Amino acid sequence: MRTALRGDLNLLEARHYYLRMEEDTDYGNRFSSLCYINDHVGFLGTIKSSPSDFVVIEIDEQGQLVNKTTDEHLYKINNILPEPNNFAKKTKLDLQNLSFEGGHNQELGTLSRCSNCDHNHQSPSESKATIDDGTSKCEEETADVLGSLLDKKTNELLNQFAYNIKEKWNSETELVGPSPELSLGRILDKNQRASLHSAIRQKFPYLITVGKKSEIVVKPNFEYKELCHLVSEEEAFDFFKYLDAKKENSKFTFKPDANKDHRKAVHHFVNKKFGNLVETKSFSELNYSADNPNVVITVKFREKAYKHRKRSHLECQERKVIYTAFTLQKENLEMFEAVGFLAIQLGVIPSDFSYAGLKDKKAITYQAMVVRKVTPERLKNIEKEIEKKRMNVFNIRSVDESLRLGQLRGNHFDIIIRNLKKQINDSADLKERILEAIENVKTKGFVNYYGPQRFGKGRKVHTDQIGLALLKTEMVKAIKLFLTPEDLDDPVNRAKKHFLQTEDAKGARSLMPEFKVRERAVLESLHRFGMTEEGCIQAWFSFPHSMRIFYVHAYSSKIWNEAVSYRLATYGSRVVEGDLVCLDGDVDDEHFPNGNVHLVTKEEESANTYAMHQVVLPILGYNIQYPKNKVGQWYQEMLSRDGLHTCRFKVPALKLNVPGCYRQILKCPHNLSYQLIEDHEIDVKTEDSCISEATLSLFISFDLDSSCYATVCLREIMKHDV
Repeated sequence: MRTALRGDLNLLEARHYYLRMEEDTDYGNRFSSLCYINDHVGFLGTIKSSPSDFVVIEIDEQGQLVNKTTDEHLYKINNILPEPNNFAKKTKLDLQNLSFEGGHNQELGTLSRCSNCDHNHQSPSESKATIDDGTSKCEEETADVLGSLLDKKTNELLNQFAYNIKEKWNSETELVGPSPELSLGRILDKNQRASLHSAIRQKFPYLITVGKKSEIVVKPNFEYKELCHLVSEEEAFDFFKYLDAKKENSKFTFKPDANKDHRKAVHHFVNKKFGNLVETKSFSELNYSADNPNVVITVKFREKAYKHRKRSHLECQERKVIYTAFTLQKENLEMFEAVGFLAIQLGVIPSDFSYAGLKDKKAITYQAMVVRKVTPERLKNIEKEIEKKRMNVFNIRSVDESLRLGQLRGNHFDIIIRNLKKQINDSADLKERILEAIENVKTKGFVNYYGPQRFGKGRKVHTDQIGLALLKTEMVKAIKLFLTPEDLDDPVNRAKKHFLQTEDAKGARSLMPEFKVRERAVLESLHRFGMTEEGCIQAWFSFPHSMRIFYVHAYSSKIWNEAVSYRLATYGSRVVEGDLVCLDGDVDDEHFPNGNVHLVTKEEESANTYAMHQVVLPILGYNIQYPKNKVGQWYQEMLSRDGLHTCRFKVPALKLNVPGCYRQILKCPHNLSYQLIEDHEIDVKTEDSCISEATLSLFISFDLDSSCYATVCLREIMKHDV
């Protein structure tokens, strides 16, 4: 009875929040009464008493904490291939589309050959000698590369995939449904990916490899099959190996052909498919006569392609962009401020830095970063300077590419909650309340709201308001919102106030402190281009793309928070018809595709087919579907309210495209542990003597998936706004 009553109170609380939210115009109060999913009482306490009470450590894609000091040589993977067993641990296989019938675990050594750089067809005896000479060495090199980069199981799966493709084609059975594919997992090093692409195409010319970010996917090469209808499979096999090898001054010659129409078809195919890379010509054989009218087609690479390729190869080292990765530790410092200071010290611009996620200000945080155009030695030289700003850099090493937002597994948190107290009018034991709360959230999870830091700390303007203006292409309004001052008398707000009163961008920039890199960049741009629509567009381009899209995402996040509260207020914690659920049971981030999202039917609701932790809600964008119930209607009403009912979620002027995605309503913390600490610091006087009363603190440690907020998890545990 007590549990049911508390559940009803939670729903009443949710409905109260939604009604209050519709009337509330004070953005500062928007997080005061969000919903809870658990029915425990909770407790009071203070977080972030100091930055050291809130430690955030990023977890990289391999599941490693980025604050661990790593030997530098381990990261020089450009020059060292990993041991097969080590690499196998990182390889993930996706065989959902590999569904051929009657496959056998057969090696394909007999199907793969490697020929010399001059691919002329010779007499059988000459051809055999050439192949025997070149094949063993080339096959050994290819096998070495595949053996180094793929573990034994993945190699077997690749061979099986290739064998099945050939079997299907040889049996003249059409491949039904979508093109089959095999994922070899993610290969983080760029040079290793290039080597693997080439090795697979050399061994299996009838396959193609496709790069999806860092993942390599293998598919059938349908152009190979098409060429096999015109020439022998042996010729097709060698032709595609010739194309992939791209050896300078090499040529490929098809077998002699007396049929003019057939030669014309081969010319047409090669030029249509590969005309930007190669050219074809017909030559009569040396012993050409009326009795022997054979003509051969010779293929060679176009000269301009080779000039470009040769130049690129020779100048590769000079032109190659330098990328240096490092771990950034900062204390009580906004991330953009930290990046701005680093940019000044290194002589680059903030957009030269890339990172996987944003981190709290009032905390000690560790995160991975990559900076362009800066050598590891240069970064090491400024270590002493940045220590003065409560920053530190380590794990410095060269890498091949930038980071992207979301390129992490999650974050680890070590948090101390001080001054623990019971809720008002709660007579239960405090320690029991704490234990109950933690175990509840550990088991049932928390409502996966975006935390208040997503929307900025300002009282007058929040980042979502700027994002809404950008989506409505109100560029001047967005700039004015960005430069709106708070009611504080400090250099930053004085500079903002001066600009809004005078539109004197140059004067405002001179007043703006140097560490406010974003504001100074905007003001510099406005000084050059003016406070016009076009001038404001140029001002927004002083921000990197990741920062421009951040404001739009903030608006989407605000709508998602409101949608969750409405969903829980309307339907509670049961899965209902029209809900969207994620079919993948192991979702650890919000960016899963439409294909994994399913609309709950009436029959599935009745059968309780799905659990609440599978329910997702869309984050606004042009490529999402909405729930088919009252929540879907609510989305449309909110878009109309904000003037976005016709919005395509693209801002061409700023090169912003927002496809949207999905986010789970509930999340659970992982690897949660805690310890109660008694601090005997408070003296309490009595009639007889002075005794010491223990002040209770809670040390709690846990991991969260990417894009989850520790403050939101703590709020669910404590049942108290933190």
